[in-house]
Amino acid sequence: MKVAVLGAGAIGAYVGAALHRAGVEVHLIARGAHLAAIRESGVRVLSPRGDFTAHPNATADPREVGPVDHVFLGLKANAYAAAGPMVGPLLHESTSIIAAQNGIPWWYFHGLDGPYRGHRIESVDPGGAVTAALPLERAVGCVVYAATEIEAPGVIRHLEGTRFSIGEPDGRLSARCGAFSEAAVAGGLKCPVEHDLRRDIWIKLMGNIAFNPISALARATMAGICRHDGARELVVAMMRETLQVARSVGCDPGVSIERRLRGAERAGEHRTSTLQDLEKGKPMELDVLLAAVVELADLTGTNVPTLRAIHAVSDLLNENLVRAS
Repeated sequence: MKVAVLGAGAIGAYVGAALHRAGVEVHLIARGAHLAAIRESGVRVLSPRGDFTAHPNATADPREVGPVDHVFLGLKANAYAAAGPMVGPLLHESTSIIAAQNGIPWWYFHGLDGPYRGHRIESVDPGGAVTAALPLERAVGCVVYAATEIEAPGVIRHLEGTRFSIGEPDGRLSARCGAFSEAAVAGGLKCPVEHDLRRDIWIKLMGNIAFNPISALARATMAGICRHDGARELVVAMMRETLQVARSVGCDPGVSIERRLRGAERAGEHRTSTLQDLEKGKPMELDVLLAAVVELADLTGTNVPTLRAIHAVSDLLNENLVRAS
């Protein structure tokens, strides 16, 4: 098996190192000091499960890699539309694109029976630009339940979690998902192939849609948000509205708001990825988290006043951030 990791940051390099440990031919596509460190010393993973170092191939140019069996996308979703030139050289006739993203994916209604089958969500696939870069028939979903960070160039700190749930948009238990899952498990990850990955998407989104924008607006950690009575009530309202939208498009996550809150509290003084992006002056990944759910609410006639309000102020913050960069 040959795998390219496009966007070999904290999550991508961690997955690539695990796959390399399993004997997979792995090519990390990275840049800058991180790429230079990987080329010189490999990827060093520091983990409570045991430290290890892997020495996968590493490059900044996907043309040096050529066609692969799987492209693992470690990019932020707001970079997908521009990813076509980087993805193209990695594809052969049956290459899958495994997209490890938060929020609602561009393929959400692809292969899904029901009244919205084939519907394109404009906020995550503007003008079809993401579909053009990442063809729907190649898409494999991936929901990440792992926390990692780049501690130094070439050094990945694994904080918690090893689960990367994957699944086909149409629910098939495909051979390509099975093969990738086996390799990931051999490398020390959990990688279940889910018949209904959309349920996992909404379960994770219940937390991301509330904690990520609030953390950026308030410069607060997840535990800090939970400790503040008013902020906690706001999270509950956003989660409740998110569940209503999920059910309106035919998915019942089957998890309680209380359970999701307990999970957030266990994360402690964790700074969300959205807050980290804000602190670094990077555009925040909000379209797939908030804008997409508000768009789905419009599609289905679901009332989501709290989500609309938080979306408005966080979108304004993001616009100012982009303008200043």
